[in-house]
This record gives sequence, C-alpha cells and structure tokens, in this order.
Amino acid sequence: MTDTIDPKRTALLTIDLQNDFLHPEGAYGRADQRSAMISALPERIKPLADALRAKGGVYISAQFTLVPGPGGEPLIAPHLKELRPFLGKGDFAPGTFGHALVDELAPADYTVEKVAYSAFYQTRLEYILRALGIDSLIIGGIVTNGGVASTVRDAHLRNLHTVLLSDGCAAFKQEVHDATLISLGSITPVQTCAEVLEELT
Repeated sequence: MTDTIDPKRTALLTIDLQNDFLHPEGAYGRADQRSAMISALPERIKPLADALRAKGGVYISAQFTLVPGPGGEPLIAPHLKELRPFLGKGDFAPGTFGHALVDELAPADYTVEKVAYSAFYQTRLEYILRALGIDSLIIGGIVTNGGVASTVRDAHLRNLHTVLLSDGCAAFKQEVHDATLISLGSITPVQTCAEVLEELT
C-alpha cells in the first residue's frame, strides 16, 4: 500500500460506526439487531487510525443521519422505514448520543453527516478531501454491501485511490459481506487492517 499511498495525502474513512448501530442502548441494540462482526470493528480499526495520524494522515467519520421532521418524526426513506420499522423519533438525529461516533474511535478529525448510503452523496466530504489535498482513502465501517460499497464506488468515480479493509467492514450476514468484497475487488485493493497497519508502522 505505501508504494502507492502517501500517508499525508490519505484519510481513514469509516462509515456509520455510531452508537445507534453499535451500542446496546442505541436504536439497533434496543431492537435486538446487533451483530458480533459489527461490534468488533472499532477495536480493530482504532490502531490503524492512530498509526495513520502519526504519519500525518487524518481520520474522517461519515455518520448516518435521520433529519428530524415535523413533530420530531425522522425524514426517512420509505424503503428504509419498511426494512427498519423500529426507527423513530430521536434515532440518528444530529447531536444525540445515538448519532455520535462510538467512544472507541471518538473523536474523528472530521465528521460528515450523510443521509443516504454513500458518504459522498450531498455531503461535504469531497470538499474536505480537496481542501486537505487528500487523494487516497482507507475505507471501513458498515454495512459492507450498503454504505461501504456505495462509498467505494463513488470514490472510484472521482479517481480517488482506495483501500478497502476486508476485516474493517462488516454486514449482518457473512455471505453478503464476502460476496461484496469479491465484487468490489475489481475497483479497489482489499487488505486486512493488520496488513495496512504493518505498512504504516
């Protein structure tokens, strides 16, 4: 990786590693929608964030956001409401405990609120990257087949170099995770957190 990536022009970008997804008292935890594969991600990613920062890189957290609408009910896409009927008032709302990055990774150097799968869609992410001179992204988070895949593909369209963390992202089903890694392998290198960490230290 370091043959093609300058750490000072690189950001670690995590997708949706928030309390409402991971914490037992978050929206998904209360609905018994937790996953051991997902819960393991922050501890695995933290050393990588520290190592990249030590080399002059930055850590950006993209966080799923449900904008409160009339009466506090979230402005939520119909397909998501159908998939996750337990989501309601206060879930993933900016400034709340649930919306926040998990403690193990907080604080990020930059935080991007996102309202859809991709961290690029209608967000300030691209502005931040251009302003900082970043042209490479190390990407992890959840879910592999959703926000992670959409972000990797959007980065590819913008000619940004990416490295996808094979064990730094997860889905609710292992077979879906595995199939997505195979699919994305045509547009991005896929490495483990340990492999990338070794090249940064």
